Amino acid sequence: MTKDESVVTSNDQVVIGNDRIESDFAQSLAATFGSPTPRIHTPLNDLPSRGFEIIDFASNLKMELMPWQKFVLEHSHKVKPDGRWATPLVTTIVSRQSGKSTLMLLRILAGMFIFDEPLQISSAHRLTTSLEQFRTLVGLIEGSDELSKKVQRIKWSHGNEEITVANKSGISRFAIKAGNSAARGTSPTTVLLDEVREQHDLEGFASLRYSLLAAKNPMIMAFSSAGDQHSLVLNQLRDRGIAAAAGAPDDIAYFEWSAPSDDVNDPKNIIAAVPALGHTIHADNIAQLLNDPHEVVMTEVLSRWVATITAAVGEIEWRACQSPDLELNPEKITWMALDHSPDRRHAALVAAQQLDDDKFIIKLLHTWSNELTLDDKAIANDASAYCRKYPIEHLLFSRKTSGAVADRLRHAGIPVQEADGYYPQAVDEFLSAINSGRLRHTNQESLNIQVLSAVKLNRGDGGVVFGRRASQSAICAAVAGALVTHFATRPSTDVDILIG
Repeated sequence: MTKDESVVTSNDQVVIGNDRIESDFAQSLAATFGSPTPRIHTPLNDLPSRGFEIIDFASNLKMELMPWQKFVLEHSHKVKPDGRWATPLVTTIVSRQSGKSTLMLLRILAGMFIFDEPLQISSAHRLTTSLEQFRTLVGLIEGSDELSKKVQRIKWSHGNEEITVANKSGISRFAIKAGNSAARGTSPTTVLLDEVREQHDLEGFASLRYSLLAAKNPMIMAFSSAGDQHSLVLNQLRDRGIAAAAGAPDDIAYFEWSAPSDDVNDPKNIIAAVPALGHTIHADNIAQLLNDPHEVVMTEVLSRWVATITAAVGEIEWRACQSPDLELNPEKITWMALDHSPDRRHAALVAAQQLDDDKFIIKLLHTWSNELTLDDKAIANDASAYCRKYPIEHLLFSRKTSGAVADRLRHAGIPVQEADGYYPQAVDEFLSAINSGRLRHTNQESLNIQVLSAVKLNRGDGGVVFGRRASQSAICAAVAGALVTHFATRPSTDVDILIG
């Protein structure tokens, strides 16, 4: 995090003692409560709600609900005249530790003991999360004589835990599944999804969603904190929710507690994004987190979307390097780099030139994509045209990903050079140039996305690289950008550092 984003400003007074940090920021939130209503939500209606039954049920169990939880229960359980849910798809976005898990547990209990739902399924990205939820649920049931006497069976089976209870119409079951795809072959009435931001493809969500086709009154309740560009399922739900909030016809219920801006020092942002503030989250605890990495604070505290949570390149630092008016000079020495994704479905060509004042520019020249596999010959033809447009010293490549294209270019007389030997050094130089502002780019959207998607992996004793697979999306432009940086940061004279 840069100095400008630090929680401690020139007007703050920080006292460190007894392992506690007190600041003017924390004091500004003292005796303040988080917003009980979401900043973004779909239209509300006057239909009757069965959410009040759940709220009363919680009161009987001595479960004290926060105002935001009551809001979600009321407006997500509105019923139409025929008794069916008015919003069978519910998505709730709220910051970490605000009480999502409690809300899920209460809805599961209501499904078994109030609504007599035949089968509920809960699924989380990590099995450990589902197991912890199951243990807590069992504890709540066993702590109530009224509930525990209705239990017929509690099944403990790693990844297939299940509870069966007796009700007026027969039995109700709740089960957790080891993975979303495990829903195939089952016919639930309600599906509950935790941390939907971790779902990076549609397969698991589809298997759960379509398992509800035969249900008499189906409902999906999805809970999550903010996601990133890889959160495919959550992003689609959010797009639907925002569209519906703007008036598009949709039966989704979408509730998002999030900050209206990225300013971590603005108390209004905390109030909007952390509904548990003043209830279960103390202002001091928030203040102590705000010097953490920017991307983490954005998602976990402010519920703001970022490119990727574990980004190697900070978004603020990268945006500060943009110079939209710069262009490559067709007369200057140029370095180019070509990189392919491991699945050979994506590739990118990036160029760099030195500027004055020890700066340099990088530009994304071309990207390729194919759902099956790229055509090496076509890429070589495209790349050679760029190589002849600018006076290049080298076209850099990785033998691991782009060797076939490089061989074609070599035979065409293009000066290619394998870069695997200094790739870790190039990544380090790339990151250093960004953080110092020596790198300049022209704010190309495709380049921005790929650079901000790159995840840094440690290699050896202190070396780093960009993880092509770990990044979970194409980052060819980021890798190619690092390779050209290795040459663009070479000193233009024999003397680079003066001593004395």
